[in-house]
Amino acid sequence: MMAPALIMLLAFFFTPVALTGVFAFTDLSTSTGIGRGTFVITPTDLRQLRDRGLTEDEALAISAATYSVDDAGLAAARAAGADAAFVDQIAERLTGESYEDQRDFERVLRDLPAAPRSPRAIKSAAEAFGQSVLNRRHETRDALAAQLDATAPDLSDAVRDMVLDASYTGAVFTTENFTRLATQPETGRLIANTALYVGATLSVFNVGLGLFLAIVLFYMPKPVTGFFSTVWLLPRITPVVLYTIMWKWFTWEDGFLPILAEQVGLPSFNYMKGSVVTAWMTMISVNGFIGASFGLILFSGALRAIPVQQLWASEVDGATRLQQVRRIILPQMRWPILFVTAYQTLSLLSSYEQIWLTTNGGPGKTTTVWALEAFKTALSNYSGNLEYGMGAAMALILVVVGLALSIIYLMIFKFGELVSRPKIEF
Repeated sequence: MMAPALIMLLAFFFTPVALTGVFAFTDLSTSTGIGRGTFVITPTDLRQLRDRGLTEDEALAISAATYSVDDAGLAAARAAGADAAFVDQIAERLTGESYEDQRDFERVLRDLPAAPRSPRAIKSAAEAFGQSVLNRRHETRDALAAQLDATAPDLSDAVRDMVLDASYTGAVFTTENFTRLATQPETGRLIANTALYVGATLSVFNVGLGLFLAIVLFYMPKPVTGFFSTVWLLPRITPVVLYTIMWKWFTWEDGFLPILAEQVGLPSFNYMKGSVVTAWMTMISVNGFIGASFGLILFSGALRAIPVQQLWASEVDGATRLQQVRRIILPQMRWPILFVTAYQTLSLLSSYEQIWLTTNGGPGKTTTVWALEAFKTALSNYSGNLEYGMGAAMALILVVVGLALSIIYLMIFKFGELVSRPKIEF
């Protein structure tokens, strides 16, 4: 029987990762849906195909409309509200006729005895008989191919296949997501922003400040240590929405920092979004204090595990506090530092909620990181077309980068030595 822990691991880790990997190789979006698609050629498709080699003459041939008087057109004219006597006269005199140009067809309709006087009515009636391959839904590829052959018979097989592929409205398996990420200029900026965000937050706050506070509190009396440890837990236990609102009060135009800066003669503005530098400082600080509290908890626990006799012996030998930290504490903190570094790297790579609720990637997109862009692409796109496949591709890249960095950390910190048998047996 499979162990419950293994079942949980499969259900909540491997299954989401596997599904992300599958969706990453599709063009799944709100426009494609998750069901079976149909085939529709739209003007937007033709504009996009011009960038892939479709000529202007080929686009005009595909979008050309013909006007045929048949039962379907007569029914459409009646449904559009055309005069019944006028429609009957069209059926009587023009059934079976076809026209390549709308103006020619309107001229023929205008000559009928029952034709209405209004040019708009003539135009509306003519449009009911129009037949174009554009914006017409076909259930199968063959049906659209037959219509396309009738409309633009001079298209080459390669061009026709390209148009048919572009017309499919359902999701298909493709590597286009990764091609776009590898070629678009925005990818470089996202990588640079993410590296700066993760590197600065991790080194300054999550590991640096967390370790510094843990060591400082380690040498303080227990009542003082308990009080400051509780205070530093507040950023982590405070709900994220309330926490970001507090930062907005702290940094916006009428907040604490701008008012204080104005009183002492410094520039006063919205420090959260008013400039690129202050936006970065705010974004790193917002996430950094949360990470520092996590590091403080882990490092404080690790410090208590160090035998106090080693510190007593070093004091007898005349060691200073700085020498104790350098020679005794830090060498024994390698495993906690590895864990905090690896865990917080993965956490920062995938975190976006604090950035989303504070700078929202601004000013402009100067503080947009990879995870935030993946979230907006898949779940919060202002254009209305949520690109699930592209968002999954970006998330899959984060998973691969996280695993690679974890392996590198294990090598740097010599994880094999940390878990090996002790060289001295007690």
